[in-house]
Amino acid sequence: MAKSMSLLWGAGSPPCWRVMIALEEKKLQGYKRKLLSFEAEEHKSPEVLEVNPRGQLPAFKHGDHVLNESLAACLYLENQYQSQGTRLVPQTPGEQALTYQRMFEGITLNDKLNAVIYPQEERGDSALKRRREALGAELQLWEKYLEKVGPGSYLAGPFSLADVTVFPSVAFAFRFGLPAGRYPKLDEYHGLLKGRASIKTSWPPRWLESPQGYQVLHDL
Repeated sequence: MAKSMSLLWGAGSPPCWRVMIALEEKKLQGYKRKLLSFEAEEHKSPEVLEVNPRGQLPAFKHGDHVLNESLAACLYLENQYQSQGTRLVPQTPGEQALTYQRMFEGITLNDKLNAVIYPQEERGDSALKRRREALGAELQLWEKYLEKVGPGSYLAGPFSLADVTVFPSVAFAFRFGLPAGRYPKLDEYHGLLKGRASIKTSWPPRWLESPQGYQVLHDL
C-alpha cells in the first residue's frame, strides 16, 4: 500500500512535514521519499516539475494520484485510510468543525511566519515592521485558542489534522527564535507534541544536526 506512494520533500518545510506526520499517523511507513535541497533549487528540477508544475514541495503521489497541496494530501490520506492508524478527523460535528477551522487558520499562521522569516517583497523597515506586528497578533490569537483548550490538550479535542497542520508551523517559529516566555501556551503545546512518535520520526534532520536554530523572532 505505502510502496505505491512517493514524496519529494524539503527539510524544515512545514507543508512537507504535515504530509510526513499524516503518513506516520496512518501507519503508512515504507513509502518512497527523496529529500531535496531548497538552497540548491532542487525543487525547481525537472523531477519535481513533472509532478508539481509550480516547482514547490511537497510533491506527493499515490499511484496515479497527484496531491501537491499539503492539506489536500492529508485529507486524502485520512479519507482513504480512516480505519488505519490514528483517526485524524474527529467524529462529533463540533470537533470536526473546529478541526477544519484550525487547519485552514494554520495556513494563515504559516504564511505570516514566512512573510517575516523569508521576506520576498517590501524589504523596507516599515514594511517589515508591519509584517512583524501582524505575526505577533496572529501568535497571540493562537495563545488564546490554546488557553481555551486547557493544559495538555490538543487543538480540537483528540489529536487531529488540526495538529498535523499547525504543529510544524509552531515548531518552525520556535526554531527561528520565538521567545517561549512571551508565548507560554504555544511553548506548552510545542512541548506536548514534540515527543509524539510521528513527530519525532519525521523531525527535520537538519534540526537534529544543528539544534541551535536562529534568532529572527527573538524579540517578537
